[in-house]
Amino acid sequence: MEKKSAPDLIDLAKSNPAGLRDAISVSFDAKNLKDGTAWSGHGPDFFFVVETTSQPALMIDAASGPPMQRVAGSDLWYAASHIEPVGRLHSFYYLINGAKFGGRLDLPAFGPLSYLQPEVPSGKLSEKIVHTSKIYEGMKSEYWIYVPAQYDAKIPAALMVFQDGGGYINRDSNNPTLNVIDNLIAQKKIPVTICVFINPGDISDSPGTATYTFVKAYSEKWQRTLKDSMRSTLYDTASDRYGRFLRDEILADVEGKYNIRKDAYSRAIMGLSSGGICSFNAAWQLPDQFSRVISWIGSFTSIQWKEDPKVPDGGQDYPEKVLRESRRNIRVWLQDGSEDQENERYGSWPLANLRLANALKLKDYDFHFSFGKGTHNSGQGAAEFPEEMIWLWRDYDPGKTAQAYEMEATEKAKPLFRVSVVNRDME
Repeated sequence: MEKKSAPDLIDLAKSNPAGLRDAISVSFDAKNLKDGTAWSGHGPDFFFVVETTSQPALMIDAASGPPMQRVAGSDLWYAASHIEPVGRLHSFYYLINGAKFGGRLDLPAFGPLSYLQPEVPSGKLSEKIVHTSKIYEGMKSEYWIYVPAQYDAKIPAALMVFQDGGGYINRDSNNPTLNVIDNLIAQKKIPVTICVFINPGDISDSPGTATYTFVKAYSEKWQRTLKDSMRSTLYDTASDRYGRFLRDEILADVEGKYNIRKDAYSRAIMGLSSGGICSFNAAWQLPDQFSRVISWIGSFTSIQWKEDPKVPDGGQDYPEKVLRESRRNIRVWLQDGSEDQENERYGSWPLANLRLANALKLKDYDFHFSFGKGTHNSGQGAAEFPEEMIWLWRDYDPGKTAQAYEMEATEKAKPLFRVSVVNRDME
């Protein structure tokens, strides 16, 4: 038996309850069933299942959900639910004998644009390409190039670069990026865009180089793996090095294969967590290369602060850099959640994103801040991705090579962001 989707499980529960137990065991991890974190969704239709000896009560967005039903001959309980609105993040948990159990704060309900629509042509994803860097002395990077079906080699295409790229190339995952891109290009809501999905590099085959020495020392200092330390060195360092690596090496190779626009007006970059600050940093350092940015749960914190003596700034300095340095012509979508990380070494992710959002607002940047209730997770960003892309590329004119970005009137009319304590006892 193959893994079943949410609609399959819902139909099976109605038509063949005897086969539901086997379908659940194939479709869900046993630990998630016991922990109360198992779920499956497709659009607004969700299937929840939990293993417990007592009858659970399902709570969705803090309200009572449909009653749970027991799978005959087991301790499995299930329910199907229709959750609105789509394109947003939701949450669930259970009440068992009056106590809260399991659940997730990151439950994305994907809208129609996250599923490939009928008659929409699919683009082509290249085989994995491996590049050996000169700027990072022997680091090997894997990347993929996505070419939309509408690409015409005679007409230069827009460009978008995704950090941690391998996490975006599976259409059936919880980051259905390729479906969104195909749908929006077909609907002419974004331009024909060639996408580069690049993974963090690996320096392990280049001992003796300056980059290897730095990354090795960092990994030993903070007890992080060599590969994870290379990712942090690439993504969390507040310098122009990674932007130059993209410009002079990766994109130079891509431009040798495809006709891509050179103007920053036609180039976007995005990522999540350290990939989020990486994307903002690349546009900040090289605004002539990228002018459109999406950051999910961005790590605007002190991860690489003072690790390299030649780099005075850390990610936590970006609010002040926005306030005090010359204005960049960039358009930025920030996303974070109130339950994002609080880290004893690096600081607060939610407060860092709030500080950056207010700095962008005070300096009249064209930005949008989507602040939800999620954790350090891609759920909210992925659910909103069609909306983010439409906003990011709004008013794009292929006849132009530049635009002075201005804050939207609706944003200008809103006040600065303020905080309140919601998770402590208050008198």
